[in-house]
Amino acid sequence: MTEKISFLSDEYLLEGLLDLKSADMGVVITHPHPLYGGDMCNYVVETIADAFQKKGYSTLRFNFRGVGKSQGQYDEGIGERQDVVSAINFLSQQGIKTIDLAGYSFGAYINAHVGCQNIRNMVMVSPPVNFIRFDGVKELPCLTLVIGGDEDDFAFPDEIRRHIPVWNPDARFDIISDADHFYGGRLRELEMLLYSRTPPLPLPGTERGETPPPTPPRNGEGSTDDDVSPFPFREGGWGVRLIMKGQTL
Repeated sequence: MTEKISFLSDEYLLEGLLDLKSADMGVVITHPHPLYGGDMCNYVVETIADAFQKKGYSTLRFNFRGVGKSQGQYDEGIGERQDVVSAINFLSQQGIKTIDLAGYSFGAYINAHVGCQNIRNMVMVSPPVNFIRFDGVKELPCLTLVIGGDEDDFAFPDEIRRHIPVWNPDARFDIISDADHFYGGRLRELEMLLYSRTPPLPLPGTERGETPPPTPPRNGEGSTDDDVSPFPFREGGWGVRLIMKGQTL
């Protein structure tokens, strides 16, 4: 169940939406540029949250300072970094043991500058490398996944590909065909791709080093419950090109 919450960042009270599912895994999700209408209720931000929630993660999305009912004002991407750190701390205070960080557009830019401290995995959706300079961003060892559209004028795939060896050469880069920066008509593909790439929650006992009992096959097919997707169909016909370490798969 999604709950309206608030937390402090510097002296500002920020508003957010918290959905607590798992105490093991959670994700903080950041939104696009405040000066261009970006907020936590953006369709792409909601899609990211939906994908993680379907995987069983707790999610926290929030409005940067000066957006919606969050106090303060836009701070040129500087104060917004503290907002992300404060959101991570807030989620940790809810008892979440392991936290991922996901951002769309400007949110991905801010997350990249926050870095990997206290973060397991980082996900970037359409980092706007053709709109904002990412040259100050160095190694991001926690970056595991970057997603873009092949018609994105703010995040050209070739330009993203140029940055990935600096950020993390082992990060996966997936391109959604016929998708622009706003994923009009492609939100379903984005959600399915995020779901398929998000690591599953740990099985009971594995966080203590125990070996969980095997899950029996279903209907004699050799598949397990972990294979079950909440989507009515699977990969194939998604319109997704898979790029890893610069190679088309």
